[in-house]
Amino acid sequence: MTDRQTGDDTGRRARLRAAAALTVFVLVAGLLVLFPPDDLYLWIKALHIVAVISWMAGLLYLPRLFVYHTDAPAGSPQSETFKVMEQRLFGTIMRPAMALSWLLGLYLAWSVYGFQGGWLHAKLAFVVLLTGVHEFYGRAVKAFAEDRNRRTGRQWRLWNEVPALLMVLIVIMVVVKPL
Repeated sequence: MTDRQTGDDTGRRARLRAAAALTVFVLVAGLLVLFPPDDLYLWIKALHIVAVISWMAGLLYLPRLFVYHTDAPAGSPQSETFKVMEQRLFGTIMRPAMALSWLLGLYLAWSVYGFQGGWLHAKLAFVVLLTGVHEFYGRAVKAFAEDRNRRTGRQWRLWNEVPALLMVLIVIMVVVKPL
């Protein structure tokens, strides 16, 4: 007996699990705002880090899927499987993780730093660029879904490095605060 992971029923279950996880995450964040503990900053920071890790995991994995998808013939079972994987990763994990990263990050930037500091402005600029990469990947997911990809596997390998570089710059801004 095979346990298929690409059917409609499996997709619904995956969406329900993702929605439940997101609901719990938002519920915890809401409770923290309604009943703020003394260490609210640390709680918000922890949730922000979890959201960023989830977003970055997707940003680093999705272009690898694109590399392999590029090699799959259009309309093949392999190509169709990649389409499902890409759409689920982008829509179910990456979009909510990006939104939560932004919301929690802006809350921290406002409540802790008052949007002050050259390092914070540079970090936000890098995050804006990272968001642009995210949206570029979203358009690529749609292009692959419509069998319209025009990039090579080599090009997608290069695009895989962009979020990694931006992540390094963002972490340096946050930890070292060089500006």
